[in-house]
Amino acid sequence: MIVKKSAAEIEEIAAAGEILAEVLAHLATLIKPGVRTEQLDREAERLIRARGATPTFKGYHGFPASICASPNGVVVHGIPGRYRLQAGDVISIDVGVTYRGWVADAARTFAVGRIERRTQALLAATERALYAGIAKAQPGSRLGAVSAAIQAEVESAGFSVVRQLVGHGVGRQMHEDPQVPNFGSPDSGPILEEGMVLAIEPMTTAGSPAVRIGADGWTVFTADGSVAAHFEHTVAVTAEGPRILTPWHRAAAREGLTASASTC
Repeated sequence: MIVKKSAAEIEEIAAAGEILAEVLAHLATLIKPGVRTEQLDREAERLIRARGATPTFKGYHGFPASICASPNGVVVHGIPGRYRLQAGDVISIDVGVTYRGWVADAARTFAVGRIERRTQALLAATERALYAGIAKAQPGSRLGAVSAAIQAEVESAGFSVVRQLVGHGVGRQMHEDPQVPNFGSPDSGPILEEGMVLAIEPMTTAGSPAVRIGADGWTVFTADGSVAAHFEHTVAVTAEGPRILTPWHRAAAREGLTASASTC
């Protein structure tokens, strides 16, 4: 069942989203060669709790950390640990914040120093796909219009959309109905209505769309070892059009660069 949110409830999710955006902006300043992913996790948890919120991911079905930190060929659900970032890496950081009982969820993929041009193109295409999908989150449209727009943007750039992983509704719970695939027909899925809140999150690879689960039961790798990217916003469907509730894009604009700006 899809649970629609009132205007006041959307504002509550937006408050959680503002904290989340602040966390991602702070982590962006720390992502550099030599930093361990567990350091990013500690900083994220410290900042989330300092704002009176809780890290949604920590303890969720047993997940041991406050963020997902997914380098290179890890698509999603990477567990922060001793891995030390290296120049030329990419790292996807996925964050969930619960504030006053409401959840916001967002992710961004960062370049670590200079990255290869094809990797830059993957990140840029995935980020474009996110906003292409968001633009279709209009009342009266089918959910499939969001999915199809994402797929078209990614595949037109020569990359692959992961099929086994999808976005989702979000609100009181991190995962609510509906599922939000990143591929499909524009005429498919439920009709979007005011008050729906969606975590729209294209997950892509530079090679095959196939993935595999690691031995820890969490980490999702590309099956062929190719580089992956992941961008996500929590978005409300409103009468005025889609409203981004996790505005990390504002911080990215202030940085004066996109996630993939440094290339070789």
